Amino acid sequence: MNKIEHIGIAVKNLKSANETYSKLFNQDPYKMEVVTSEAVTTSFFQIGESKIELLEGNSPESAISKYIEKRGEGIHHIAYAVQDIEQERDRLIKEGFQPIGEIKPGADNKLVCFFHPKSANSVLVELCQERS
Repeated sequence: MNKIEHIGIAVKNLKSANETYSKLFNQDPYKMEVVTSEAVTTSFFQIGESKIELLEGNSPESAISKYIEKRGEGIHHIAYAVQDIEQERDRLIKEGFQPIGEIKPGADNKLVCFFHPKSANSVLVELCQERS
Protein backbone atom coordinates (compact mmCIF):
# COMPACT_ATOMS: atom_id res chain seq x y z
CA MET A 1 0.00 0.00 0.00
CA ASN A 2 1.33 3.38 -0.99
CA LYS A 3 -0.76 5.88 0.98
CA ILE A 4 -4.23 6.70 2.20
CA GLU A 5 -5.95 7.53 -1.08
CA HIS A 6 -9.12 8.92 0.45
CA ILE A 7 -11.49 8.79 3.38
CA GLY A 8 -15.11 8.13 2.43
CA ILE A 9 -17.84 9.94 4.38
CA ALA A 10 -21.49 8.87 4.07
CA VAL A 11 -23.87 11.85 3.90
CA LYS A 12 -27.65 12.20 3.66
CA ASN A 13 -27.58 15.29 1.45
CA LEU A 14 -24.61 15.78 -0.85
CA LYS A 15 -25.47 19.38 -1.75
CA SER A 16 -25.57 20.43 1.89
CA ALA A 17 -22.45 18.41 2.75
CA ASN A 18 -20.57 19.98 -0.18
CA GLU A 19 -21.44 23.42 1.18
CA THR A 20 -20.18 22.46 4.64
CA TYR A 21 -16.94 20.90 3.44
CA SER A 22 -16.32 23.73 0.95
CA LYS A 23 -16.36 26.11 3.91
CA LEU A 24 -14.17 23.76 5.98
CA PHE A 25 -11.53 23.33 3.26
CA ASN A 26 -11.97 26.79 1.69
CA GLN A 27 -12.41 25.18 -1.72
CA ASP A 28 -15.07 23.50 -3.83
CA PRO A 29 -15.00 19.80 -4.69
CA TYR A 30 -12.89 19.13 -7.76
CA LYS A 31 -15.21 16.43 -9.04
CA MET A 32 -18.74 15.07 -8.70
CA GLU A 33 -19.66 11.70 -10.15
CA VAL A 34 -22.53 9.22 -10.22
CA VAL A 35 -21.43 5.61 -9.70
CA THR A 36 -24.42 3.72 -11.07
CA SER A 37 -23.17 0.28 -10.02
CA GLU A 38 -23.11 1.41 -6.37
CA ALA A 39 -26.20 3.67 -6.59
CA VAL A 40 -24.28 6.65 -5.18
CA THR A 41 -23.31 10.16 -6.12
CA THR A 42 -19.87 11.22 -4.93
CA SER A 43 -17.87 14.40 -4.64
CA PHE A 44 -14.14 14.70 -4.03
CA PHE A 45 -12.04 17.28 -2.23
CA GLN A 46 -8.24 17.25 -2.64
CA ILE A 47 -6.50 17.89 0.69
CA GLY A 48 -2.73 17.73 0.30
CA GLU A 49 -1.84 14.28 -1.00
CA SER A 50 -5.13 12.72 0.15
CA LYS A 51 -8.77 13.17 -0.68
CA ILE A 52 -12.10 13.29 1.08
CA GLU A 53 -14.95 11.54 -0.74
CA LEU A 54 -18.52 12.41 0.20
CA LEU A 55 -21.08 9.75 -0.74
CA GLU A 56 -24.86 10.07 -0.98
CA GLY A 57 -27.05 7.06 -1.74
CA ASN A 58 -29.26 7.37 -4.81
CA SER A 59 -31.79 4.80 -3.64
CA PRO A 60 -32.89 3.29 -0.33
CA GLU A 61 -31.27 0.01 -1.48
CA SER A 62 -27.76 1.44 -1.91
CA ALA A 63 -25.08 0.40 0.57
CA ILE A 64 -24.60 4.04 1.59
CA SER A 65 -28.31 4.59 2.26
CA LYS A 66 -28.44 1.40 4.33
CA TYR A 67 -25.28 2.44 6.21
CA ILE A 68 -26.78 5.85 7.09
CA GLU A 69 -30.07 4.25 8.13
CA LYS A 70 -28.24 1.92 10.50
CA ARG A 71 -25.35 4.09 11.74
CA GLY A 72 -26.03 7.67 10.66
CA GLU A 73 -23.75 9.96 8.71
CA GLY A 74 -20.01 9.73 9.19
CA ILE A 75 -16.83 8.01 8.13
CA HIS A 76 -17.74 5.04 5.94
CA HIS A 77 -14.37 3.71 4.74
CA ILE A 78 -10.66 4.31 4.37
CA ALA A 79 -9.21 3.74 0.91
CA TYR A 80 -5.58 2.82 0.29
CA ALA A 81 -3.75 3.36 -3.00
CA VAL A 82 -2.06 0.26 -4.42
CA GLN A 83 0.03 -0.40 -7.55
CA ASP A 84 -1.42 -3.85 -8.29
CA ILE A 85 -4.94 -4.32 -6.93
CA GLU A 86 -5.15 -8.02 -7.85
CA GLN A 87 -1.87 -8.87 -6.13
CA GLU A 88 -2.74 -6.84 -3.02
CA ARG A 89 -6.27 -8.31 -2.86
CA ASP A 90 -4.85 -11.85 -3.06
CA ARG A 91 -2.26 -11.05 -0.39
CA LEU A 92 -4.89 -9.74 2.02
CA ILE A 93 -7.12 -12.76 1.44
CA LYS A 94 -4.16 -15.02 2.29
CA GLU A 95 -3.69 -12.93 5.45
CA GLY A 96 -7.29 -13.69 6.46
CA PHE A 97 -9.08 -10.51 5.38
CA GLN A 98 -12.63 -11.13 4.11
CA PRO A 99 -13.31 -9.59 0.67
CA ILE A 100 -16.67 -8.05 -0.21
CA GLY A 101 -17.40 -8.65 -3.87
CA GLU A 102 -14.95 -8.48 -6.74
CA ILE A 103 -12.60 -5.87 -8.16
CA LYS A 104 -14.72 -3.38 -10.11
CA PRO A 105 -14.67 0.13 -11.59
CA GLY A 106 -15.16 2.84 -8.96
CA ALA A 107 -15.29 6.61 -8.79
CA ASP A 108 -12.45 8.96 -9.74
CA ASN A 109 -11.03 6.67 -12.46
CA LYS A 110 -10.13 3.85 -10.06
CA LEU A 111 -10.45 0.09 -9.86
CA VAL A 112 -11.64 -0.76 -6.35
CA CYS A 113 -12.31 -3.64 -4.02
CA PHE A 114 -13.48 -3.79 -0.43
CA PHE A 115 -12.78 -5.83 2.69
CA HIS A 116 -15.29 -6.47 5.44
CA PRO A 117 -15.03 -4.28 8.55
CA LYS A 118 -14.84 -7.42 10.71
CA SER A 119 -11.44 -8.02 9.11
CA ALA A 120 -9.99 -4.67 10.17
CA ASN A 121 -11.23 -3.65 13.61
CA SER A 122 -14.64 -2.45 12.37
CA VAL A 123 -13.23 -0.31 9.51
CA LEU A 124 -14.34 -0.93 5.93
CA VAL A 125 -11.15 -1.11 3.85
CA GLU A 126 -11.05 -0.13 0.18
CA LEU A 127 -8.15 -0.75 -2.17
CA CYS A 128 -7.79 1.64 -5.14
CA GLN A 129 -5.72 1.39 -8.27
CA GLU A 130 -5.58 4.07 -10.94
CA ARG A 131 -7.19 2.85 -14.19
CA SER A 132 -5.03 3.26 -17.26
